Amino acid sequence: MTTRQRPLRADARRNREALVAAAREVFGAKGVDAPLDEIARRAEVAIGTLYNRFPTRVDLVEAAFLPTLDEAKAVTEEALACADPWEGFVLFLERSVLMQVADRGFTQVCARAFDPDSGLEKAKHAMASRMERIITRAQEAGALRPDFRNHDLAVVFAAASAAPDWRRGLALVLDGLRASAAHPLP
Repeated sequence: MTTRQRPLRADARRNREALVAAAREVFGAKGVDAPLDEIARRAEVAIGTLYNRFPTRVDLVEAAFLPTLDEAKAVTEEALACADPWEGFVLFLERSVLMQVADRGFTQVCARAFDPDSGLEKAKHAMASRMERIITRAQEAGALRPDFRNHDLAVVFAAASAAPDWRRGLALVLDGLRASAAHPLP
């Protein structure tokens, strides 16, 4: 016999929504290791309420970032729908770098490993599959250097987001990724 989860009372629902919104702000600015008491204060609830709604930090991180991973999924789908594979690759990188420079927490969620059964890790795994297809399409079109791999995206994101102007940094990186400019990698 399965038990149905009762809907939250209106005040409990408001508290949960306030906690998730506060977590997005705080994690976005300070990263996912930011103090939970700061999130509770910003949500105007007691720390006990935070732990009642989200027993672990990972529970709160998942509630805060699954919607952002859905946004990232939409970006990959849009990139895959581009008729020109290179334009799809560039669109994916531009939007992904923008999401990461704007949100420190999202960058950390993308870089960290979570429990394989978590919603975060499942969403990231599905994302990796779509990113691989974006890369493969651009390579098969002869636009992206053939030795570029999915794990090389970390270098692209780090280089582009570290530049004072991320668009300029990404443009420099993209020029180096074109198949026509490729030299053998070490």
